[in-house]
Amino acid sequence: MESVLEFGDWIVLGIYFLALVGVAVWVILQKNKNTEDYFLAGRNVGWFVIGASIFASNIGSEHVVGLAGTGFESGTPMAHYELHAWIVLLLGWLFLPFYIRSGAFTMPEFLEKRFDSRSRWFLSVFSLVGYVITKVSVTIYAGGIVVSELLGVSFWGGAIGIVIFTGIYTIVGGMKAVIYTETLQTVILIAGSLIITYLGLQEVGGWNVMVDTVKEVSPQHFNMWRPMTDPDFPWTGLLIGGTIVGIWYWCTDQYIVQRTLAANNIKIGRRGAIFGAYLKLLPIFIFLIPGIIAFALTIKNPELFGVDKADRAFPMLVKTLLPVGLKGLVAGGLIAALMSSLASVFNSCSTIFTIDIYKKLKPQKDEKQLLRTGKIATAFIVVLGIFWIPVMEKIGGGVMYQYLQNVQSYIAPPVTTVFLLGIIWKRVNSKAAITTLLAGLVLLVARLSSEIAYQPEISHFKETGDQIASGFAYTFATINFAHMAIFMFIFSVALCIGVSLATNPPNYQAIKGLSFGTLSVEDKALAKKSYDTIDVVLSVLLVVIVIGILTYFTG
Repeated sequence: MESVLEFGDWIVLGIYFLALVGVAVWVILQKNKNTEDYFLAGRNVGWFVIGASIFASNIGSEHVVGLAGTGFESGTPMAHYELHAWIVLLLGWLFLPFYIRSGAFTMPEFLEKRFDSRSRWFLSVFSLVGYVITKVSVTIYAGGIVVSELLGVSFWGGAIGIVIFTGIYTIVGGMKAVIYTETLQTVILIAGSLIITYLGLQEVGGWNVMVDTVKEVSPQHFNMWRPMTDPDFPWTGLLIGGTIVGIWYWCTDQYIVQRTLAANNIKIGRRGAIFGAYLKLLPIFIFLIPGIIAFALTIKNPELFGVDKADRAFPMLVKTLLPVGLKGLVAGGLIAALMSSLASVFNSCSTIFTIDIYKKLKPQKDEKQLLRTGKIATAFIVVLGIFWIPVMEKIGGGVMYQYLQNVQSYIAPPVTTVFLLGIIWKRVNSKAAITTLLAGLVLLVARLSSEIAYQPEISHFKETGDQIASGFAYTFATINFAHMAIFMFIFSVALCIGVSLATNPPNYQAIKGLSFGTLSVEDKALAKKSYDTIDVVLSVLLVVIVIGILTYFTG
């Protein structure tokens, strides 16, 4: 396979990597004194860096490759997930004060403080498995696609190369290396993607020409609000089910929350979340729209712009539209996104395994041994992620972003329920928490197993409209993934409330400050001092922008 980069591109790409190495070395030279330094950057990070890191952690392979692929194949419905910017505000305003007040390193540790050690053990193992079947495998898969397309190497060569390079600076530098390199990567990624969006619109003839061209072939491409009966993108599932997944991802997942925990107070953490929420609006314009541009270009000139698979839409734009130099910059931005996403998940896996599993089993181990263990654990997570890739391609119809939303729709409901109810209702007890989490796991396994088992029948129905299977198991396997999230959430809430009311209340003194209803006068006073008028104004403005975008894309 031949590289699409020319000599000038390689120079630009080389300068970018040198800058990245420079930042990583600068961080590494500062040394990590203890686990707080290694896993939470010493809890001394500013709001700008937190917001940029939240964005870079989220904007990984599933966006660079997958979101553009979804825009190419299906249009705007998946933009519902990108408008979760308002849920990032929930992290800052609702959840973060309780997390910081608890002093927890990790989300499983917070569950132990709020409930008991059973919930901590469950979420620790559940999170690690979840990272393998979503973030790690998806990022490695996309890394292989992007690097093989741009640099002219094999799929697995590109994937493993990204893993090794990212793994080195993550393992050596810890959270500081991750969070500061992500700030640089955010700037490169946004700049490169804006350039390709601009050039793509120029090539296709402007926004109106693109819309008209696409609508001639696919009239619903710009409609985010598909009917409730739509087999793939019902508006009810995307709006309500997507919110359930969003609360899990943005407000309870170690991968994202760990960035805000690196702040030294609630105000800085919240401002980082607000800044991250504004950055979260960008993927629609710098990834989804380029996917639609690629679709329009394919319609107009299939010989030059055609792609054999939707997930290759964005790399195709890089190859065909960009001049020398800019191609190297955008290639750097794409690789940056893959690396930042992978670095974040490496660090989160390392944190959860070391703090929530190893330290619980071996409490006598000193800080140095804990750091060494976290580094070793990362390698095992990566290997498992690589082995999961073949299974991943059987779910979600082979389009990566859709695969990710499918799996996350089954992971999210029980975890969202336990965290949300645990914070807003003091009556929820440890028995209710562990029962809800275990029941959710059973449903997750049942749904994924049935979806994989019936994949041939599901594919046949999508291609021909001919249903060749029936029965309860088939019906269960074919409920829309976003609707499935709603059903699982309703079940989880009912179960959690029912078990709580049927058993003894928790010890309210033991969970003081960890739930509404247990806040002290001092807690309430500090909460009022933790924000200014500008924080409120910016948050309200963001919600208005989200509503505006939802209103615009109505077909």
